[in-house]
Amino acid sequence: MTSDFRLFSIIVALAALFFAPVAEAQNRLGNAELNVPATLVAESQQVKAGQSVTLAFVMEPKPTWHGYWENPGDAGIGMSFDWTLPAGVTAGKAQFQVPDRLLIAGIMNYIYKGDYAVLVNLTLSDEVRPGPLPISVKSEWLSCTDEICVPEQDELSITLQVVGENASISRNAAFDGFRAALPRPLGSEGSFTVDGDLFRLSVPLPASVDIDQPYFFILEDGVVDYAAPQTFNRDGDRLILETGARGDGFETISGILKIGDHDGFLISANKGDVAMTGIPLSGDGAENESGAPLLFLALGGAILGGLLLNLMPCVFPILSLKAISLAKAGGKETVVRRDALAYTAGVVLVATALGAILLGLRASGAAVGWAFQLQDPRIIFVLLALVTAIGLNLAGLFELPNINFGNKLTKKDGAAGSFWTGALAAFVATPCTGPFMAAALGATIILPPIAALVIFAGLGVGLALPFLLIAFVPAIRSRLPKPGPWLDSFRKIMAIPMFLTSIGLIWLLGRQIGTDALGLSLVFLLALGLILWWFGGGQMKGLSRGALASVAMVAAMTGGIIALPGEQAMKEQKLAHASGATLPSEPFSETRLTELRASGQPVFAYFTADWCITCKANEAAAIQRSETAKAFKAADVAVLMGDWTRPDPAISRFLEMHGRAGVPLYLYYAPGKEPVILPQILTVATLTELVGKPV
Repeated sequence: MTSDFRLFSIIVALAALFFAPVAEAQNRLGNAELNVPATLVAESQQVKAGQSVTLAFVMEPKPTWHGYWENPGDAGIGMSFDWTLPAGVTAGKAQFQVPDRLLIAGIMNYIYKGDYAVLVNLTLSDEVRPGPLPISVKSEWLSCTDEICVPEQDELSITLQVVGENASISRNAAFDGFRAALPRPLGSEGSFTVDGDLFRLSVPLPASVDIDQPYFFILEDGVVDYAAPQTFNRDGDRLILETGARGDGFETISGILKIGDHDGFLISANKGDVAMTGIPLSGDGAENESGAPLLFLALGGAILGGLLLNLMPCVFPILSLKAISLAKAGGKETVVRRDALAYTAGVVLVATALGAILLGLRASGAAVGWAFQLQDPRIIFVLLALVTAIGLNLAGLFELPNINFGNKLTKKDGAAGSFWTGALAAFVATPCTGPFMAAALGATIILPPIAALVIFAGLGVGLALPFLLIAFVPAIRSRLPKPGPWLDSFRKIMAIPMFLTSIGLIWLLGRQIGTDALGLSLVFLLALGLILWWFGGGQMKGLSRGALASVAMVAAMTGGIIALPGEQAMKEQKLAHASGATLPSEPFSETRLTELRASGQPVFAYFTADWCITCKANEAAAIQRSETAKAFKAADVAVLMGDWTRPDPAISRFLEMHGRAGVPLYLYYAPGKEPVILPQILTVATLTELVGKPV
C-alpha cells in the first residue's frame, strides 16, 4: 500500500483509540466462510533430512472476488505468514505468481482475479530425524470485490513425513502449473533513474522475446505512481519504461516485468542513467472497471443524501437551534453568512471526523459501519443528557451565554454556537443516512482513504446546504422575519422537538439495556434536570452557582454511565424482543443461512438496528404486519434477523460483502436461486409478492 495510506492509517488509528470500548468486541474474526479460501498443500508428502520441500497456498477466490500481490499497489494489503515450525526447519520467502491489474477510480490495485498459488520452500537441516513433521501457519490476507473488501485469516496445517535417504518420494504434478505462473529470473540487472516526476527503467531483454502489453509491477513502495500510464520503448536488446515517479529513496529496486498473460520476468535494477530512446511499443492495457465516475457518483449521492437529511426526524430537532439563530439575525447579511459558514464547518468537520474514525477502526481490523457511535449505550446516554439540557435551556429553565437572547456576548459567540450546532446535527444524523446514502457509503469501503473522506465531507456539505443558500442567496435571505417579541415564544416552541428527541433516545436506550436498567438511567437524568433547575434558579436571583453545578452534573453523568448494564444483560434483552414479534425470527448467522438454503427452504434475511429510523419504519409498515407473517408462514419462509443495534462483527462483514456500510439491508433467498436485494423502503406488497401472495 502507499506511504500516504500508511500515514493516514496511523492518524485515524490514534483517533480510533477514543472509541476503543466500541471496537473491542469487533476485532474478533468469526468462523464465517472465507471469500478467498486458502488450502495448504505440499509438492511431496515425504521429505528427507538436509533437503527442501515446496508448499503451496492454493487460493481459490469466489466469483467476483480477488486477492492481492505482495505489493498491493495504491490500496489493499499483501499476504502475511506466521509460521510454527519444528526445530531444524526454516521457511523461505514467499514466491508470488505474475499478478494482474485493476484500476478503480484512478486507484491501481495489483491483484489475482482467478485461482492462484503462493509458494514457500521449507528447508530441513541434517539433524531432523525420520517421522512425522507437523507444519502450521497463521496467514492473513485481504479479499475484495470491485465494491467491498474483507480482511480474512486462517490457520492452516499439514503433516509431512521425514523419510530415510533411500526412500522414494512422489510429487504432486499440480506444482508444475503453479511454477509455470511464477516470474522467471531474468539473470541480468537493469538500471533505473528518477528525474523529477518521471521514473525510467531500462531492462536488458533480447529483441527476439515476444512482448504483449508489458507492465512493470514494482515491489518497493513509494517509488512510482502506480496509477500513472506506463510507456515502453524498444531499443535493440533493451526495453525502456517511463512512468510517473513518486519518490527517490532507493538505490536498488526489484519487481516483475509482465510480458504476457501469466508470463513475466523477475528483475532487479540499480540506480543509473536511463534515457527514453528507441521505438515506442503499444501502451499499457490496465483494466479500469469502475473509473473516476464512481467517486463523482458517490459524492453526488452523499451531497443529495445530506440535503434530504434535513427533513428526517434524526436531524430536524437539532435544526430548531439553527432556526432560532436565523430568526435572531433577521436577515442581516453579515451575521447570517458568518453563522452559516460556522455551521457548515461544524457539520463537515464532524462528518469527516466520524468517517476518519470509521476508516481507522476498519484499518485496525474492526468490523464497524456507519452510525457505529450509536451502538454504544454510553454514547446514547451522554447524547440524551445533552439533548435534554438543550431542551430545558430553550424552554427557559436556565440560560447559557451563547444562547441567552439578552446577553451581550451573543453576537460575539454566535459563530461558535453555530459551529457546535452543526457538529451536533452531524453527530445525530448518522442513523438516518441509510435510505439515501447506501451506495455512497458503500463506495467508501473500496475507495482510498482520501477519496472516502471526500464522500463523508460531501454528506456534511449536503446537510448544511439549505443554510448556505439562505446566507448567500439574497432573494431567500430577504424573506427571513425581523427580530421581535415573538422570538422568545418561538424559542420555547423549539424546545418541543428537542424533548421529542429525548423521548426517542430514551426508547433507544431502553431497547438496548432493558426497562429495569433504563429506570436507573432515568434517575440520573432526573438528577441532571434538577441540577439545571437549581442552577437556573440561582441565575434568576443573581447567584453564581456555575462551578458547583458543573461538578454535580459531571457526577450525575458519570453515575449514569457506570450504572449501565453489561453485554450479557443486553444480549438477553435482544432475545426477549425477538421472541414477541408478529413475524418471528431467528438470530442471523451465515451458518444458519447456509443450512436453510441447503434444505431448500426460502429465506428472508433482514438487518436492522434500533437507532435506524428507516429500519423501524419498515418493520412497523411492512415486516411486522400480520399480512406478511401469514404469507411467509404459508410459504414456509424462514426469517433471519441481524440486529446491529450493538456491535456485531459478523453482521458488519456480511453487510460489507453486499456493498453496505450500514443498515437497513433486506435479502430474499428463493430456493436454488441467487439472493434478491430488496429496496430500502418496504411495503407489505413488496414482501408478500416474493412468495406469490400479493395483498
